[in-house]
Amino acid sequence: MAITKLAVALLLFGLCVFLPSVSAESKSVDYCRNERNYDVKVSGVDISPYPVQRGKNATFSISAVTDKSISNGKLVIDVKYFGWDIHSETHELCSETSCPVPAGSFVVSHSQVLPGITPPGSFTLKMSMVDEEKHELTCITFDFTIGFGFVAES
Repeated sequence: MAITKLAVALLLFGLCVFLPSVSAESKSVDYCRNERNYDVKVSGVDISPYPVQRGKNATFSISAVTDKSISNGKLVIDVKYFGWDIHSETHELCSETSCPVPAGSFVVSHSQVLPGITPPGSFTLKMSMVDEEKHELTCITFDFTIGFGFVAES
């Protein structure tokens, strides 16, 4: 009887530790250069699901505000895994939010499926937003986690 209770307790512990929960999480961000007065201020990022799951769609929604209208630009994204640069990509700003971006609050949202071979662990994402003249509007970093679970790609 004691062995059965121990086995159940170990099973429950294993499920809690190794199976990622499917939820969203709001993450705070750090600016790349604190002394810089960026034109776009970022208040945070929502990541869903959290932790991110390999082989499953993940959405990063970045809440921001600007005093100036933005007609066009690019998002430059760099990802590090335990401090090592592992991935870089560039997106048109207008494919991630409605353009022109009016003065005020707006959200930049990007979704993608991470390959099933993506290793679990801690990652750091750096995102720069530049306008059409290549003027840096903002630059942020934040950490996120890819869970141990795996969902087959379809």
